[in-house]
Amino acid sequence: MPPPSRLTGWLSLPHLLGGSHRGPADAVPVVGPCPSVALYAVAPLRGVEHLVLDDLSAYADDRGWVVPAGCAVADSGPLDQSPAMRAGWQRVRAAATGRLVHGVVVPSFAHIAYRAGDWERERAWLLEQGLFVVATDPTELQAGLTPEELRA
Repeated sequence: MPPPSRLTGWLSLPHLLGGSHRGPADAVPVVGPCPSVALYAVAPLRGVEHLVLDDLSAYADDRGWVVPAGCAVADSGPLDQSPAMRAGWQRVRAAATGRLVHGVVVPSFAHIAYRAGDWERERAWLLEQGLFVVATDPTELQAGLTPEELRA
């Protein structure tokens, strides 16, 4: 498998919300030698989850991030399923609550929550936990920001 592109976009959730006191250098919190992250994706079919997780793992590895045992998680099914109904997402939440991870790597933010209301609830929870979120899809950089946020 070829290495991930250096052009892949990433976003830090706290930096996106505006009013943050953090600068770009603070976008990824570092505790110890490197941050630990959970990998999370929703695969459309059972049995192919490892393909998406392999890409996310390579992305994290390229940045020197550690993925603790049990923190590479995939659900299968449609993206529009409520995050509360996904067993894999609940495992990621448990890892975050237990302070096992400092961030979450996803292919796109829609893998966390597809509906706007669900995303707002999950985003608020992620911020309360002090987690950063990285979307590896380069289109997320433009799609996830308002024009005001692009100028900031």
